[in-house]
Amino acid sequence: MKKFALILMLGLAAALPAFADDAPAAGSKGDADKAAPIPKELKSTTHHSVTVGGKSIGYDATAGTLLIKNDKDEAVASMFYVAYTTGDGKRPVTFIFNGGPGSSSMWLHMGSFAPVRVITPDAQFTPPAPYDLAPNQYTLLDKSDLVFVDAIGTGFSRPVGKGEGKDFWGVDQDVSAFGRFIQRYISVNARWNAPKFLLGESYGTTRAAGLSAWLERRGVALNGVVLVSSWLDPYVDFFGPNYAIDEPYELYLPTMAATAWYHHKVPNRPADLAAFVQEARDFALGEYATALTKGDKLTPAERQAVAARLSGFIGLSPQYILEAKLRVTPDRFQKELLRDEGRSTGRLDARFVGIDHDSAGESPESDAASDAFGPAFVSSFNNYVRTELKFETDMSYKPTAYDVGNDWDWSHSIDGNKSPLFDVAEDLRIAMTQDPHLQVFSANGYYDFATPFLETEYTLHHMGLDDSLQKNLHYGYYESGHMIYMHEPALKQLKADLAKFYDDSTH
Repeated sequence: MKKFALILMLGLAAALPAFADDAPAAGSKGDADKAAPIPKELKSTTHHSVTVGGKSIGYDATAGTLLIKNDKDEAVASMFYVAYTTGDGKRPVTFIFNGGPGSSSMWLHMGSFAPVRVITPDAQFTPPAPYDLAPNQYTLLDKSDLVFVDAIGTGFSRPVGKGEGKDFWGVDQDVSAFGRFIQRYISVNARWNAPKFLLGESYGTTRAAGLSAWLERRGVALNGVVLVSSWLDPYVDFFGPNYAIDEPYELYLPTMAATAWYHHKVPNRPADLAAFVQEARDFALGEYATALTKGDKLTPAERQAVAARLSGFIGLSPQYILEAKLRVTPDRFQKELLRDEGRSTGRLDARFVGIDHDSAGESPESDAASDAFGPAFVSSFNNYVRTELKFETDMSYKPTAYDVGNDWDWSHSIDGNKSPLFDVAEDLRIAMTQDPHLQVFSANGYYDFATPFLETEYTLHHMGLDDSLQKNLHYGYYESGHMIYMHEPALKQLKADLAKFYDDSTH
């Protein structure tokens, strides 16, 4: 299990651009034994406006820090946030965060639903600075106030006082820290009676699912939870070749099919992507699953037939598929699909194409997607927070801090029962059962190899949720990758879907 947890951590670390600071985060094992000073809470508020749907919205942007306390009423961490508010305390408020673990909220902040976003070319490498930070017509500010929060050890969030990294760097520890931040934020800003939403991406969905139950137990009912590119149950995920476990191969297959479709590698390519993906789903969970279950008992004729069908979906040759024993790993697929062109596809977003030094390799040498846009996000946020939001600090902003993930505690407790590896889908089931009004929206990118959409469906369909509550689960699918907002038409569609979701969840 320890080996599995290590592989798990390494897999997640690859899911976001690696712009980590080389120095250990405050409160890590490399710090001195003395307690870190407890700083004053900081706050900088500036005034702006943005036009959404032809209507101008005036808002305050507050960049600040809040201290959170432990059960002994001692300040143990300072958490950084940026809040966009309109002054109406009865409006919904949404708490937004990325994942990692070890990622700040900068990616969602600069790319998705804030009133501004960085402009990058679609599925292409972004040129160096200067970068274009523009008003965001797809902001969610017309539906909700927005609070972007950085996990402790990332961004400007740090342990303070007697707080140490181990107090926050774990599934349950992280949920508790964010839960305490939310409680403090709604207390300081008089938002207890406002409709409340969570919006997380990647490991941020792990956090959001865990928080849904944590907050419910403490009297904070949520109106909705938005899961963007979900990772809720690692037991069905893929962490390396394993011929004894079939599910990950099945659950990645439709993502491979969508990617082959996008790059025109599908024979007799159909016009309708969604219909093609549905055929791939049916094949993955039907004929393909049956074949994998038989294992070595498949006859040569059966293997040939399955390889031919699989080739028609994922664009690789039947011979290659046979040599892989019908089990093509994601990294092999990303390398093999465009091998004849000397290219490989991205992991976070398979629309992006990379150039490897070794065209004969087994897997891509880096993620073409994160290589393409990472610097634009880092530079834009650092400039924005200091010049536009006027947040003054001597601290360096940590976009990612994977020293956090190195010490992560992957165990998880539910109702006193501790598991060595988390499954927060159960937390979500508990929250939805104890509050039958809670709505959940799952947003999925077709070209996402970090959190494939069929894996998310499989997990949500195996929660054991009561039939009467199935209507509270909502799904959206977009022609983009892990960071859905990197494709503007997908962002536009996602905003429209969430606008309806917010309206339905608050009336």
